[in-house]
Amino acid sequence: MRNTAKLTTAVLAAGALTFGLTACGSDKDSASGSADYSGPLVVAASPTPHAEILDYVKDNLAKKAGLDLEVKEFTDYITPNTATEDGSVDANYFQNQPYLDDFNKKRGTHIVPVVTVHLEPLGLYSHKVKSADALKSGATVAVPNDAVNEARALKLLAAGGLITLKDGAGSEATPQDIAKNPKNLQFKEVEAAQTARSLDDVDAAVINGNYAISSGIKPAKDALVLESAKNSPYGNFLAVKKGNEKDPRVKKLAKLLTSPEVKKFIEDKYQGSVIPSF
Repeated sequence: MRNTAKLTTAVLAAGALTFGLTACGSDKDSASGSADYSGPLVVAASPTPHAEILDYVKDNLAKKAGLDLEVKEFTDYITPNTATEDGSVDANYFQNQPYLDDFNKKRGTHIVPVVTVHLEPLGLYSHKVKSADALKSGATVAVPNDAVNEARALKLLAAGGLITLKDGAGSEATPQDIAKNPKNLQFKEVEAAQTARSLDDVDAAVINGNYAISSGIKPAKDALVLESAKNSPYGNFLAVKKGNEKDPRVKKLAKLLTSPEVKKFIEDKYQGSVIPSF
């Protein structure tokens, strides 16, 4: 039985004020400015695979290391960072560097990475065709609507030979940066969390690894095109608000997340659909 608390964005919104008021009255924000790193380390995480990996650490490694770990699950890519920024949680584990850079820039947050743990290869999937080549002219492809993951999706389609991007198209590429589109693919921009659910309504969808796995998809087996792990900038990491890297609880968790035990757990459980990055 898992004891992990599952929170949706709506639930967090209802509780954010309470969390904020509690934080304001804590020793961490006292006039003396001395940080209080006692109590459990509260980490926000996507349910799959991040919270599952954290639950493994909590159930098998944390006690021996003297770490009191609490895992809170979130189903979106925004709240974990805003909760880390305002102190509702101590850390988060769900994102990659290009996404974090874009988030900090646009929202004025101060989140920084601590240690990279794994890569979830992005994949192209379909309920209607068995290969990317079988997509018909004018086929509709769902892609994540946030800037970084949309660009990543377009790069995946380019790597699969379905489109060609303009020279210089980078981490914020959009369909307007497509130079050649021989199949005249049409793009439907949806929230990343909805891409897997859109599979019955579109011809294909580019889906983030965590959402694919949580939907019962096996990326290493089911993807029509799968992102290469080689030299990837999209490793997922443990992150904190700047200044909290020195928290001894964070240091303990970082060490555990990159331990041989966690590497074996990831390899055994996800069978190539999640790849250790250490």
